[in-house]
Amino acid sequence: MSTLPKTYLTPAEYLEIERKAEYKSEYFNGEMFAKAGAQEAHNLIVGNIIIDLGQQFRSRPCRLYPSDMRVCVSKTGLYTYPDVVAVCGERRFLDSQVDTLLNPTLLVEVLSPSTEVYDRTRKFDSYRSIESLQEYLVVWSDRVHAELFTRESEGRWTLTEASRLEDALELRSVACTLNLADLYDKVEF
Repeated sequence: MSTLPKTYLTPAEYLEIERKAEYKSEYFNGEMFAKAGAQEAHNLIVGNIIIDLGQQFRSRPCRLYPSDMRVCVSKTGLYTYPDVVAVCGERRFLDSQVDTLLNPTLLVEVLSPSTEVYDRTRKFDSYRSIESLQEYLVVWSDRVHAELFTRESEGRWTLTEASRLEDALELRSVACTLNLADLYDKVEF
């Protein structure tokens, strides 16, 4: 029995395909990976975060992007679509297409059982190499729980956890506060 060899793409080939595609794919080490759709709880949480941070960003030099903003992790070669991306100050993009951000300040991933391990380990390992990244927030979609990883001045990352609707997380990188009750508004478990 023969196996077909894998076809490896360059980043330029990936971007050429991706920019014409009808669906989103991530890229790493020469391979494209299609992204699956999300369930209701995931979508509600992402929407709640966008609404809450969007209100707090008014009249401030921060911009907020939903999951259609691609992020390139230059040091690892990962091209990915975080659920929420924030950048404060000057924005840097890969090229004139202005669809691939290089310098996020805050990245948010809403976890599902199928993505939890990857988002909390290998993806976070890659994200930590982004020099501009100050905070990484992961939010569970199947229970009330969030983890906020904050880069400290000496490059170490600290963890703050929240697991009750009464809890709030202070996002120092973007000078905002997220209340878990607002994050999980209308989410049914």
